[in-house]
Amino acid sequence: MKNWKLATAAVIISSISWHAGVAQTTAEEKAVATVINNMFDAMRKADSVGIMQAFASNAHMETITKTKQQTDTVRGNTVAQFASSITKQKAGALDERISIGAIHIDGSMATAWTPYQFYFNGQFSHCGVNSFQLVKLNGDWKIQYIIDTRRKDNCL
Repeated sequence: MKNWKLATAAVIISSISWHAGVAQTTAEEKAVATVINNMFDAMRKADSVGIMQAFASNAHMETITKTKQQTDTVRGNTVAQFASSITKQKAGALDERISIGAIHIDGSMATAWTPYQFYFNGQFSHCGVNSFQLVKLNGDWKIQYIIDTRRKDNCL
């Protein structure tokens, strides 16, 4: 009888601890998603300041594209170059519609997988997936690294 009570108590305590951990993870996942969504909102508004605020100061950006010979290559871009290119567009011209596929967090590091469809001036341009790496700096999540794929076929 005593072992049964101990086992029941252990299950209840484990369940409470697990639920508390899930709640914390959920709040952190929401915070990570908010940074990513804010960056794309800033892009839609052609707001370079909003874009820069989403990134860590030493962040990196890369994209996987095809060469003229149709082989894969990786092309880099600085966040400053990206933000500058955004300001050359009118508000609403750039519309990247993402869905959050998965967010994984370990301490001050997070990764997010976001399939997307990109529209330029209301017209479909391409689709792909963004892979974000974020870090928590001074209590705030910042994008440290992003790499994406781009294609015009097999889009959802």
